[in-house]
Amino acid sequence: MLRCAILTQYRELTYEELAFHLEDSDAFRSFARLEMGQYPSKSILQENIKGITEETWEAIHRDVLEYAARENIEKGRTIRVDATAVETDIHYPTDSTLLADGVRIITRWLTEGKELVPQPAYQFSDHQRVVKKRVMTILNAKKDDVRQRAYRDLLHYAHLVRGYAESAFP
Repeated sequence: MLRCAILTQYRELTYEELAFHLEDSDAFRSFARLEMGQYPSKSILQENIKGITEETWEAIHRDVLEYAARENIEKGRTIRVDATAVETDIHYPTDSTLLADGVRIITRWLTEGKELVPQPAYQFSDHQRVVKKRVMTILNAKKDDVRQRAYRDLLHYAHLVRGYAESAFP
């Protein structure tokens, strides 16, 4: 399975593509040390490759580095860290959404602070709902004056929340 995992990474294959190549290619089958007639399915490949633990990968990397140092191939002082990009749902950072994110985070911290013992003496109001409404108004407004009014209102609530944070964490 380690050899199959290496093929998957090196060739940038999906499990389905790997299963196809292992069935179709003598070179792939030979590298993976699979006998003729051994054709693992994509689900078996995925289950077994995902089952390789982080500690196992670390031990493999350590052994490879030790071998490379012993054979004077590489000193191993610099390593390349996996920088795989993963698609995720991140909103486009507009001024209004960044302000809303700040209000949300500060409000969360203030709420968590109120659960401390002894309870802190600061007071605050949760403006997340109105802030979210203003952001939606800004994003969907067809007229500039409506957008500007909503943005001014959003700034007002952001200043209020900043004031709450400054009073709670002087």
